[in-house]
Amino acid sequence: MTHPWSRLSEADLRQLGGALQAGRLTVPFSAVSLQRYLAADRIAAVIAESQRLHEAGMTGTQVAYLLAALANDRADRPPFAELLDVVATGPEAPGVALRDTAVVVRELFVTARQSVLAVGYAVHQGRQVFRALAKRMDQRSTLDVRLCLDVQRRWGDSTPAEELARRFAERFRTREWPGARLPAVYYDPRSLALNGKSRASLHAKCVVVDRQVAFVSSANFTEAAQERNIEVGVLMRVPALAEQISRHFQALIEAGVLREICYEK
Repeated sequence: MTHPWSRLSEADLRQLGGALQAGRLTVPFSAVSLQRYLAADRIAAVIAESQRLHEAGMTGTQVAYLLAALANDRADRPPFAELLDVVATGPEAPGVALRDTAVVVRELFVTARQSVLAVGYAVHQGRQVFRALAKRMDQRSTLDVRLCLDVQRRWGDSTPAEELARRFAERFRTREWPGARLPAVYYDPRSLALNGKSRASLHAKCVVVDRQVAFVSSANFTEAAQERNIEVGVLMRVPALAEQISRHFQALIEAGVLREICYEK
């Protein structure tokens, strides 16, 4: 449920706070007193919240300081356009300037300082796609890199799941990963179920760096997806969202929903 104050603009918050300071308003607010300050659809919720604050012992001056603090916080936030970028792959649309998928992914990888979470469905030409990340891993020994990837079972293939996971690990290590230090790789065991009805895919595609920046995209970790296909995604410089995505996959790992692949020595 959206908090009543969050539905008010910065100007609304400052007007209410100023009116409280000047004595033109008192808490709890009344419908009549708020009519000159707020849109009609905001009034009932604001009155209810002011009543709760009044019952909690807050004075009009204290509520005014609260509203001023909320307004200042709103003013200090970066503009929406600075938090999000639309990112695309494929032919450029006339008159539309979007950031390039391959460029954004490389930038994320080379600027990582603490951690990288990369989630994808398909991996091909990994030595090219992951080159920047592998180099960064080799440069920073403390960089924690986790990949969550889909391990697939071909139609009609009855090979044991453990063997398919082993083959995937070997292919990834020898053909897809270009660095000396290997990342932790996780997969969903359900993708290898023999029963097609219970089989599931790890189909998400995202990159989270340092739990601060997140990139969610339709693009896989393939040369085609990052260079030629028509793909679209959003780069989000919103730490709260990046943290949520990281925590989601961490919880899946801790619950055993995602299982770590073991490399053969």
